[in-house]
Amino acid sequence: MIVVVDERHDVTEAYKSSISKEGYSVVSFSPMDFLSWFQSTIEVDLSAVDALVLGEFEDRVQIAKNIKSKAGVPTIALNDVAALETTLRLFAAGIDDVVRKPVHAREIIARIAAIRRRNEGSQKQALWDLDGLTIFGGGRNPEINANVFQVPRRELRILEYLAANKGRRSTRAQIFASVYGVFDEHVEECVVESHISKLRKKLRNELGYDPIDTQRYLGYQLVGRTAMAA
Repeated sequence: MIVVVDERHDVTEAYKSSISKEGYSVVSFSPMDFLSWFQSTIEVDLSAVDALVLGEFEDRVQIAKNIKSKAGVPTIALNDVAALETTLRLFAAGIDDVVRKPVHAREIIARIAAIRRRNEGSQKQALWDLDGLTIFGGGRNPEINANVFQVPRRELRILEYLAANKGRRSTRAQIFASVYGVFDEHVEECVVESHISKLRKKLRNELGYDPIDTQRYLGYQLVGRTAMAA
């Protein structure tokens, strides 16, 4: 889920629409509403946030500091005009990247992926690379035995989320929040099970084993071939 913050409703709606077309869930807030939500949010909601995109508004620097003090969520600031002092203050506050508008949604997503790679310590490091399955993140299709494996955007987002949370189980609610957003009232949470069922079938056909382990009440987790055989 990508969160867009701006005091101009038309701006947030425009980015919400363009980013959604790239397969990401997006929610938008005014600065005041965002700060209230961010300070009171529970862990399951915060873990679903892939990145924050901050437009121009008063107290943006302070909000950036609040974000970094609570969570290491990749944060991008959008500037209407080039201003060196503003850019320097934003970086000093902990903003990961500052971009001059206009900027395409694809570039925003690419910059988010670049921030995550830097945070992980290697620009070539995959989120998951085991037993023939390689998952990269950032919207890049995974590979099976070094061949590109095409999957629909929602299924890809689920695969990326599971890979980013390797080593621990993810509940249906957590996956739903990441893929559809915690505020989407028009989609039922059970749709996650349908997406995962289709994804597991495709992966099993290509890999010869099922890399998504499910335990009732505990959730989903990526596993290797050895773990499945155990």
